Amino acid sequence: MAKKIFSGVQPSGNLHLGNYLGAIKNFVNLQNEENNECVYCVVDLHAITVKQDPNELKDSIRETTAAFLASGLDYKKSIIFNQSSVAAHSEVSWILSCTARMGWLNRMTQFKEKAGKDKEKASVGLYIYPILMAADILLYDSTHVPVGEDQKQHLELCRDIAQKFNIEFNCQNFLVAPEPLIQKSFSRIMSLKDGTKKMSKSDPSDLSRINLNDSKDTIINKIKKAKTDDKTLPSDKKNLNERPEVENLLGIYSSLSDQNLESTVNEFSGKNFSEFKKKLSELVVEKISPISVEINKLYKDKEFIDKILNDGAEKANKIASKKVSELKKIVGF
Repeated sequence: MAKKIFSGVQPSGNLHLGNYLGAIKNFVNLQNEENNECVYCVVDLHAITVKQDPNELKDSIRETTAAFLASGLDYKKSIIFNQSSVAAHSEVSWILSCTARMGWLNRMTQFKEKAGKDKEKASVGLYIYPILMAADILLYDSTHVPVGEDQKQHLELCRDIAQKFNIEFNCQNFLVAPEPLIQKSFSRIMSLKDGTKKMSKSDPSDLSRINLNDSKDTIINKIKKAKTDDKTLPSDKKNLNERPEVENLLGIYSSLSDQNLESTVNEFSGKNFSEFKKKLSELVVEKISPISVEINKLYKDKEFIDKILNDGAEKANKIASKKVSELKKIVGF
């Protein structure tokens, strides 16, 4: 059955393997499924929930778009645009914030994690981030949203907002409550230095992640230095419960080779890490290096990237402006 897909990636700069395997690779697969209508957004409004350098943000928007295209997203098949260029996202976010309830937002665990102990100093934007995310999704009548485990709660909030709005204004099914698309394959990629922490650009050690623009030699060196332990590779995936770094590396191999974790465990059962890391390095280089080369090539052509974003914004705006116009009438504006 055809799906209406919406998802987005923050333009944080220096996208890494976790972004690719956790999101972008799946975007490409969904785009290539027959009859799917896909909208993919560079969510720059979400990015400013924490302070950004304006010049760096512009570059990051282009770099993220280049990564989309280099990874296989096709602007002729999918709508690709940056969020701030379609005013309806901000407008609908305000209207939906009058439907959402404080108690719902207070339960959002991601805010608590990102704000840390001193949440009084966190921006209001970071707190209401999930309402903007709901607006993004609901504007396009999205039926399905690819999400990781850390975003599932936000999607549940989106569904709650849609259902409450429809009931309050007696407009059954006007806002479509979307279904989550959870990747079946290993998608939560962890740090190469600490298997209990998610791979992140904010980690001070560059050795903790594989960036999509890393050279072949850099990739090989990072995998060689990736943390493991002093045992051999397991013969059963149940034995990975207390070996997070090993599970992470096997998961990366599984995702890149499009096989399940069990098959990878069987393939390398009882072997030493030097042999496995050599195979993993070869696979990462094979899959990521062509993307890296293409990102660097596309990123230099700023006019082309800007044209893709502008054309995508026009297409997105046609859909979003119609939806927001109908929503305003329902609210009474």
